[in-house]
Amino acid sequence: MKNKFLVTLALPLAIALLPVTSYSETSGFETNGNVTVTPSDKTDPLDPENPLEPVDPGEGPSTDGELRIDFVSTINFADAKITKNNRVYPSLAQLFHSDTPARASYIQITDLRKDSPGWNLQLKQEVQFKTKDNIELSGARLSFDKGWANSGGLGKSPTMFRDAISIDEIGSSYQVASAATGAGNGTWLLSFGASSDNKLGQDNTLTELKDEKGKSMIDPLFNKNMYSNSAISLSVPEKTSIIPGRYQTELTWILQATP
Repeated sequence: MKNKFLVTLALPLAIALLPVTSYSETSGFETNGNVTVTPSDKTDPLDPENPLEPVDPGEGPSTDGELRIDFVSTINFADAKITKNNRVYPSLAQLFHSDTPARASYIQITDLRKDSPGWNLQLKQEVQFKTKDNIELSGARLSFDKGWANSGGLGKSPTMFRDAISIDEIGSSYQVASAATGAGNGTWLLSFGASSDNKLGQDNTLTELKDEKGKSMIDPLFNKNMYSNSAISLSVPEKTSIIPGRYQTELTWILQATP
């Protein structure tokens, strides 16, 4: 009988949508994820663009075991103005307490199993974006693009499953990456987007955020300049009526061992 197991992480995700006349210098977002598996020993987070360099993204979700998720970025959004059209909101880039510059959101996976039998990574959005009063953003859609894998080792790379993932079915699982037998061993960093500093020819998807006066916006947690990441975005149809407020959903990352 073939043995399979799942490693899952459930993370909250929120965006505050504000009237067009309002403005906030800092973003309104949650910084901590809820972990459904008790964390244990893990590989410390690494720089997704320089994977031999350790980084300090602060507290983050992780799982344990020989096949595990070491770290996954909590996807945040800056406060956004409600407009009639052009309703595409980029996520915020990953920041660090260390000197590492802003990076795209990423997932760090380690596979230490003998013979590297392979694994699959999936993503599921549990519910539609909604407020505490259950007002939904009807038709809102999360998109993940510009995926790429990096490692400080010499192992065979996992495959990012698609160039772009658009979550249009709530509760359905979407393939993100797959490692065939003999691939994906060691520690791999799977990013959506990249900075202009990357040395592997990935497109730059980060843009520094500035306020209406052209002043750099500062993240209150990291005390650093904020950047958007266009590779992960939320789009809301023009026909959807938006009530100002804070909308939340939950994403589940599923790491599945293959026999």
